[in-house]
Amino acid sequence: MADDSGHLDGQPARTVVFALYDKVTLQDVAAPLEIFARANDFGARYRVLLISPTGASVATTAYAKLHVDLSLAEAPQEIDTLIVPGGVPAEFTFTPGEHDIPEEQTPDVVEPALEMVRILAPRSRRIASVCTGAFVLAAVGLLNGRRATTHWAHCHALASRYPQVEVDPDSLFVQDGPFITGAGISAGIDLALALVESDYGPAVARRVARWMVVFLQRPGGQAQFSVWAQSALPVSRGLREILDAIVADPGADHSIAVLAARAAVSERHLVRMFGDQVGMTPARFVEQARLEAAKVMLATGDHSQEAIARRAGFGGPDTMRRTFRRNLGVSPGTYRSRFRTTGVDRSVS
Repeated sequence: MADDSGHLDGQPARTVVFALYDKVTLQDVAAPLEIFARANDFGARYRVLLISPTGASVATTAYAKLHVDLSLAEAPQEIDTLIVPGGVPAEFTFTPGEHDIPEEQTPDVVEPALEMVRILAPRSRRIASVCTGAFVLAAVGLLNGRRATTHWAHCHALASRYPQVEVDPDSLFVQDGPFITGAGISAGIDLALALVESDYGPAVARRVARWMVVFLQRPGGQAQFSVWAQSALPVSRGLREILDAIVADPGADHSIAVLAARAAVSERHLVRMFGDQVGMTPARFVEQARLEAAKVMLATGDHSQEAIARRAGFGGPDTMRRTFRRNLGVSPGTYRSRFRTTGVDRSVS
């Protein structure tokens, strides 16, 4: 039951604290903030506080500054959820130029961020990170012996630097006990929706997602985007254009002959380019792109399997079913039933 203000009766407000530091990633903060604000519109009770080490505003990676509510010394003693966003050291600057992966530093060298987490984590029932915020949690030992994820471009570094962490390079977010780590940037939306679902149920999360004009919920087990995460990034612009075209419209004709003609190379040379720069054959990349498209449609919509198979480029449900079983070990129907919610464990509350 909700009272006249729209809040759920009998439920105290949940205090959510964002631990901010200079040069945080703006989207890592803004996206979850919007989710919590809209959840309050639909009956949730979140009390959200932005905290910095000194209480001063913090710079972000996207021009704007963020004003904060409290200093670390003023932080509450009891915190429901502590959120650590990604970012870079304050002195770091990006080098202009064309690159697919910015050579950015991670925030595990930002001592004020580490100190905030050391102090606030013991006060918190649940701790979440967005993007490279996972490096801060790992640096203070909170993820030792646990599964975690981060932005796909930094998964290898996280695993190498912190071998006691079991890094999942594909998932949008990973929950291990009271710790929830999210993938890069926009995955903060998925993580925040999962937190709302855990706290207030799927109906509230569904209303928030609909209002935000995002997928109902991409399940945590859904890949960040496996055809990219599992592949070496291409160097040549021509090949990148081909890959983008496949991902943008997986249902189109992407036979080797068509792709080779589009790239103005021989079929043999195209296969060699894929092997050298992507690490798989053209046919395999196309299959993976179609599989990802079908997974999203199954998890977020109510279209029939026949319609999904056609839109994803499989031609028919039998081909899609064989592809799912070969790659995932389950049928499309089973996949849909398993991933109809975010996959967050609601017993951890």
